[in-house]
Amino acid sequence: MKVATFNINNINRRLPNLLAWLSRAKPDIVALQELKATDNDFPQGALAKAGYGAVWRGQKTWNGVALLARNADPVLIRNSLPGNSKDDEARYIEAAIKGVIVTSIYLPNGNPQPGPKFDYKLDWFRKLRTHAATLIKQDVPVVLAGDYNVAPTALDIYPTKSWDKDALIQPKSRAAFHSLIGQGWTDSIRKLHPSTPMFTFWDYKRNRWPRDAGLRLDHLLLSPALAPRLKKAGVDRLVRGEEGASDHAPAWITIS
Repeated sequence: MKVATFNINNINRRLPNLLAWLSRAKPDIVALQELKATDNDFPQGALAKAGYGAVWRGQKTWNGVALLARNADPVLIRNSLPGNSKDDEARYIEAAIKGVIVTSIYLPNGNPQPGPKFDYKLDWFRKLRTHAATLIKQDVPVVLAGDYNVAPTALDIYPTKSWDKDALIQPKSRAAFHSLIGQGWTDSIRKLHPSTPMFTFWDYKRNRWPRDAGLRLDHLLLSPALAPRLKKAGVDRLVRGEEGASDHAPAWITIS
């Protein structure tokens, strides 16, 4: 079974790109972020025609998350992160798909930092860790998939100092990610590619895609009940170079 995460950066604008990739890559499960569409504007019909059932939580202009299932209908578990009852940003969805619990996470960017947006990022991370700990205790197969807006180590960003003040690589951001991993989650991409950058994001600015000036922000974390079934992991880099592309490329794994 192939599971992918893809920050689509406006699902309706990138719909031709998404449909072409789905047809080519044939992932069984896809977590999408940054839909930038309301619930009513989500292209359910086009995705169904392509063979994918979906659950989603949209939001006008910003955010938005979805889960797609090939030849199946995801069973929605929740469409918000527990403990965030006063938070109306569409950043989390969770569903049961083909015997696995899968999330789509769009963690706050946190810029500029320091400041309230960075505080929000760290608080959101704390709530995610609390919920993730509950999932671990259930001893069920889980994929925490999504755009975490964190490059966890120096290997996950191209050699540069231009991002030194960015929230994506701050020590507190990285510590929050590593604290999550410390619960027992497996960083699947890094597990199978321990010394390769495996970038998933290349900013539109400053010619970063042609220069391969990327970051690894999109992660698929596996629960202890699922990690032994990990077989392959990769990034469909060439998707980023297509006309009209998102600034992210899909990251994926295969599990037995």
